[in-house]
Amino acid sequence: MYYVYILQSKKDNKYYIGSTSDVAARLVYHNAGLQRSTKNRIPFVLILMEKHPDKQSAIMREKQIKSFKGGEAFKKLLRDVAPPKAGH
Repeated sequence: MYYVYILQSKKDNKYYIGSTSDVAARLVYHNAGLQRSTKNRIPFVLILMEKHPDKQSAIMREKQIKSFKGGEAFKKLLRDVAPPKAGH
């Protein structure tokens, strides 16, 4: 199995989208500062994880999510996984 994941930086609240076969290990890797593109934005928390049957489909989905990052489709995806706010 492969996974597409979205991390959110607790430092700047921005997102990182990636794919992997081991989400827990990737989160540790990012938070250890070993990923050059994210090391200045740690710590990260996992906010979305989607399961895919193979690497190719995970990469295709990762690219799709990245293509609408910041747009309405990305905001809807985040709304769909966000816990409901108190009082709503």
